[in-house]
Amino acid sequence: MAGEIVHFEVPAADVDRAVAFWNGLFGLEIGPSMSEEFEYRMFQAAPGQGGAIMASDKPGSGLVVYHATDNIEASIAKTRELGGTAGDKQPVPTHGWFAACVDTEGNNFSLWQSDPNAA
Repeated sequence: MAGEIVHFEVPAADVDRAVAFWNGLFGLEIGPSMSEEFEYRMFQAAPGQGGAIMASDKPGSGLVVYHATDNIEASIAKTRELGGTAGDKQPVPTHGWFAACVDTEGNNFSLWQSDPNAA
């Protein structure tokens, strides 16, 4: 469904500490890092909704929320038309596309379009 929150990221200065907090609070089963290049530990938050704790030099900047869209290019254009900013779509190979955005009030969010053919 368009606009549905499908994923969120928790920026952390200390990933192990953040994993302990979120696991302790909600009992989330947080996996190992999905990347050798940087810490990105994913978990299932609810049916159809995932999350990740990621290393960041901007901890405390707030969660990054990903909203589903059926047409990421149209949603990027609409974000810009409405006065927000949107980066170009970026692939997550074999999973989909995302675009980092900012609304008119300065809040960060991202768009997400599932696409197993993304490369």
